[in-house]
Amino acid sequence: MAQQTKYNMVKEKIKEWIISGTVKPGEKIYSENELVKMFGVSRHTVRLAVGELVHEGWLYREQGAGTFCSNRLTGAKGQDRHPTVNGKNIGVITTYISDYIFPTIIKGIESYLTDKGYSLTLASTDNDIEKEKQCLQTMLSRHVDGLIVEPTKSSSYNPNIRYYLELEQKNIPYIMINQYYSQLIPPHIIVNDEKGGFIATDHLIKLGHERIIGIFKTDDLQGVYRMKGFIRAFRENNLTFFPEMIITYSTDQKIKLLERVREVLISSKKKPTGIVCYNDQVALGVLQVLRELNLSVPKDISIVGYDDSNLAEATEVKITSVLHPKMEMGLEAAKWIINAIEAGNSDEGPQNSIIYEPELIIRNSTSALIE
Repeated sequence: MAQQTKYNMVKEKIKEWIISGTVKPGEKIYSENELVKMFGVSRHTVRLAVGELVHEGWLYREQGAGTFCSNRLTGAKGQDRHPTVNGKNIGVITTYISDYIFPTIIKGIESYLTDKGYSLTLASTDNDIEKEKQCLQTMLSRHVDGLIVEPTKSSSYNPNIRYYLELEQKNIPYIMINQYYSQLIPPHIIVNDEKGGFIATDHLIKLGHERIIGIFKTDDLQGVYRMKGFIRAFRENNLTFFPEMIITYSTDQKIKLLERVREVLISSKKKPTGIVCYNDQVALGVLQVLRELNLSVPKDISIVGYDDSNLAEATEVKITSVLHPKMEMGLEAAKWIINAIEAGNSDEGPQNSIIYEPELIIRNSTSALIE
């Protein structure tokens, strides 16, 4: 209860600064360390309070620069620290901002927008539906001119559809990246994830592997499609498919995932010789589990990741991985949204979605099966 009281104290005090005008729209608030000293609370408490104020639209973050004051009372945009030529502001909502492949995607978006004189407002949903709702409300209140969105939990119905319909009613263009909500069928820029799952699995099969584990995240469509490709590879190679060799998980089960992988590896009567992972992040965790079980990669077991992120080359075992065009996707999304804004309601704006064909980057985490 005391923790909740401290958290509310920090949150309400920052809101008071904004309402009173002590901190003006576009101005940077105190740093995390300064807030910790000022209120005599933990870093965790400060992060909770500031994070919620960001999602509620009182504050906004700029990567590498800090946290700034919005103008939620009037719905006006904060004064940009770097005023743009035309005053246009693009919103970007991703599931995550600071880790994995997302900084590279955002860098691609930001490099093009900045060059064209547009400002950027970033928000993150943490792959949580309620946070996505708050992000969309914030973007609408700040009157963004266009929106680039990575969907949250895209494999199931999204209750925030009404906010996207509101964007359409207000003629605010938006495009989705990595996946899209099937209920809306909006313009999108994605990778052919079913083919990606197929080529990752087919690569192992061609190397002689038949007992292959597939690990897939299923509350996002990327994982669902990658799993479809995994299954198709078995069918097209006329191999017996073992349902128990598929391990699925959702965002809230991520922490226990590696425990489940360990259990499958220990309990399997016929040991698997290959693993196809949802992404490189999972592959890196699996690599650690294999080390603890004294299994060598690729001698005992071959691993394929997905996204060709920096993590694929972060250890002594370089991970074979499906390429994700991170920077290119960011650039194309930025180009698309600016073209849509500048074309207005005319028929000259962009009409087509983009689907990238995947490519397998082969490294030393995979090798031919040695009987």
